[in-house]
Amino acid sequence: MPAKLSVNLNAVAMLRNRRDLPWPSVTGLGRIALAAGAHGLTVHPRPDQRHIRFSDLPELRALIDDEFPSAEFNIEGYPSEDFLALVEAHQPEQVTLVPDDPAQATSDHGWNFAERAAFLTPIVRRLKKSGFRVSLFADPEPSQVVVARDIGADRIELYTGPYGGFHSDSEKAAKELEKLGKTADAAHIAGLGVNGGHDLTVANLPAVMKRIPALAEVSIGHGLTADALEFGMVGTVKRFLGACGW
Repeated sequence: MPAKLSVNLNAVAMLRNRRDLPWPSVTGLGRIALAAGAHGLTVHPRPDQRHIRFSDLPELRALIDDEFPSAEFNIEGYPSEDFLALVEAHQPEQVTLVPDDPAQATSDHGWNFAERAAFLTPIVRRLKKSGFRVSLFADPEPSQVVVARDIGADRIELYTGPYGGFHSDSEKAAKELEKLGKTADAAHIAGLGVNGGHDLTVANLPAVMKRIPALAEVSIGHGLTADALEFGMVGTVKRFLGACGW
């Protein structure tokens, strides 16, 4: 089965937040994306609410529950106590834990699982006890995936930023893709599911699908939102679904 597509709404929220106005509507564009065939929605509520606001979460949860019950809600973020409380209040199907500093513009590296195992293990246990699937943001390093499994994760999300960053250098992109592929291979051997996210586009997704055919999900925000300015949200979701193999 091709990788499922989760539409990250943070860039939509960032555009909305430039004015004290209710448009573009985060929930409204989430509805359009799901109606066009997206399999889920992703948000990253940061402490300063610079894009997704905490008030968006109940609206998005209700949208999925009321109109798209087969879709999934993925909330990602650094596992502070405040973040964990948000997750427990809004009951996503998946929680993706990232090692971001609150001041970071965007996620740009995965966890060092060996160094952070003692921190992450009880948090993952708490989340899984509540029934959430837990994914941990990971750099393409095959040696780390066994530690991620031992921490208790269900999946890792491969940080695909370096791969996407070489959009104009096919040789370097191919080398980064092979790193991702080898890490995915190791994760599957370890019994972990594999997601992917960061700087994925219609152009570079097919190669990822070919190298990692068992990829479970991709979470895409910036590239998808940029394309939506040209093709509209409906057309863009369909383009990305096609790039995933649907």
